Amino acid sequence: MSQKGVLHLPIQKHLRKYFIMGRQNCERNPEVILKEALQAGITMFQFREKGKGALIGKAKIELGKKLRRLCFDYKVPFIINNDVDLVETLEVNGIHVGQGDTPVAELRQQFPNLYIGLSVSTREELNNSPLDVVDYIGAGPVYTTHTKEDAITAVGTEWITYVREKHPNLPFVGVGGINALNAKQVIEAGADGVAVVSAITASDDVAQTVKSF
Repeated sequence: MSQKGVLHLPIQKHLRKYFIMGRQNCERNPEVILKEALQAGITMFQFREKGKGALIGKAKIELGKKLRRLCFDYKVPFIINNDVDLVETLEVNGIHVGQGDTPVAELRQQFPNLYIGLSVSTREELNNSPLDVVDYIGAGPVYTTHTKEDAITAVGTEWITYVREKHPNLPFVGVGGINALNAKQVIEAGADGVAVVSAITASDDVAQTVKSF
């Protein structure tokens, strides 16, 4: 199984340009999109095959293995979204979960050598989450997003600033509705990086888009 330590860089460096994608997000071949994004300099990738139009079963695993190989070739961490049963099959570097998914304390016990990320959207979630067992959090949605069918109301860059002031040393990435035009504000508000989906998958020039973050 892949270990996070193999990648050597501090987690904050990996969070800088964090790309999230599943087949359901793509109008083009997802392998082509990911390779273009990797060549352009994304620093972390999350395989999120979930929602309407998502692959399941063998097809999901086959795509996951192809995307995992690309990340391995470019030495970029490959994260899986809540699919605990695919951790070993896809030889992932980490797993990201939401508040209603597998508890992070349980994941840390089961996978001590993987990156573990947690989505946090409110002060209550921030206060009640066991942040000591995660490697990073995803804070948002910063802006309105249509990528997630169950997305909550946007919390704005004020949320990013609050998280940074509350936890000065906590690695975290801003997520939700982020694009080339507003990414700078998210970083300036205190996030270590930005996580994007459609900003890359719908881009006519992936290389330029990634470089603009």
